[in-house]
Amino acid sequence: MNDHLVRLAHSHLYPGLTFEAPPEAADFLLLFTDDSESRSRLLRDTAGRPVLRVGARVNPRGAVVDEQVWEVRELVRDRGLLVVRLGNPIPAAPTR
Repeated sequence: MNDHLVRLAHSHLYPGLTFEAPPEAADFLLLFTDDSESRSRLLRDTAGRPVLRVGARVNPRGAVVDEQVWEVRELVRDRGLLVVRLGNPIPAAPTR
């Protein structure tokens, strides 16, 4: 098993979702239950708060799920892993 692969128990992200991530990797792959996957990164926003950037993916029906950035409500080390609890999605900045 890849230590940088995080299997989710859902086909989508939502506020309150909790998952375990590798503590040494800021960059990992999220695998959703619909078998779609997305490269993800734990980052800090300009105020120093943790956020999760989830890359775009294509689900099995062929629909594109755009890149998203999520607030991280909770980030705790537990048993050698990082437990991540998502907050709300951060709206994308308007494009010109």
